[in-house]
Amino acid sequence: MEKALWYLIAGTRGGENRARIIRALEERPRNANQLAEELDVGYNTVRHHLEMLEDHDVVERGGRTYGELYFLTDRFERHWEEFESITEQLE
Repeated sequence: MEKALWYLIAGTRGGENRARIIRALEERPRNANQLAEELDVGYNTVRHHLEMLEDHDVVERGGRTYGELYFLTDRFERHWEEFESITEQLE
């Protein structure tokens, strides 16, 4: 998981937005539209980042319909300290 987090947060251009999405989902589950509005990022951009996070087992959908909520995975939550360490090193 640590390598995946380095890639997702530090290794690619959208890392900052992915970190912001993760922090928002830590507060409470949200759907893509809510995340786009809260983070002031385009809906399609948020969907792209959510797909990348889902592909790397950081987030999971709470359904398969329009408006589904996204949650942090249990696996990711066990690696929260690694996420914090990566984001601190980038500041």
